[in-house]
Amino acid sequence: MPAQRRRPEKYARSDTDRAETFSDGVFAIAVTLLVLDLRDPRHRRGGEALLEQWPAYLGYLASFGFVAVIWLNHHQAFVRIRAMDRGAQAANLGLLLTTASLAFPTGVVSDALREDPAGVDARTASVVYAAVAALMCLAWTIFYAYLGSHPELLDDAVEPLYVRHGVVRSVVGVLAYSAAGAAGALMAPMVALAAFVVLPVFYFVTSEGTLLPRRRARART
Repeated sequence: MPAQRRRPEKYARSDTDRAETFSDGVFAIAVTLLVLDLRDPRHRRGGEALLEQWPAYLGYLASFGFVAVIWLNHHQAFVRIRAMDRGAQAANLGLLLTTASLAFPTGVVSDALREDPAGVDARTASVVYAAVAALMCLAWTIFYAYLGSHPELLDDAVEPLYVRHGVVRSVVGVLAYSAAGAAGALMAPMVALAAFVVLPVFYFVTSEGTLLPRRRARART
């Protein structure tokens, strides 16, 4: 009987190897899909035709930066995770679902901006991109919140503020991308596009999440 009671606990958790390998594969595919939107010009007019595709270049830059930062944050998270359970696997799949879908709004934005940078389609496209990006940040919020409610999944040496820092950054992303989408719809799509390019930089700078505590510790010493 005691052995039977321990069996569910034995199989309830697993290491992170399979989750990391699968996630890296999804990130690689997501980046590859972004490149597919960079096409040869239909009408060959030298450099002019290439310059007319600037929305595709900016869209690729914004989305590649976003996926790259997501991969970096994902790596930082899994360095601190020592075990996975079903809830953590589901939360991770939510991250991958939104990441893999980023190629769609990227293509919509680049096509709409090529046709009419200030038109209704471009405004709608900026809202679509912002919605997907906000959902991605929401998925991160759920992921960090789950880790916070299940500290047994984390390494014992994890910084006390790491999970809280992740939740705050994710919530900021939900609000920031929502605001960018609203600005693109009500003001100008280029405002939203600028935000889409800048926001991944913010997440790259704050990806480690422990710079402030370390600086304080150094200052005290």
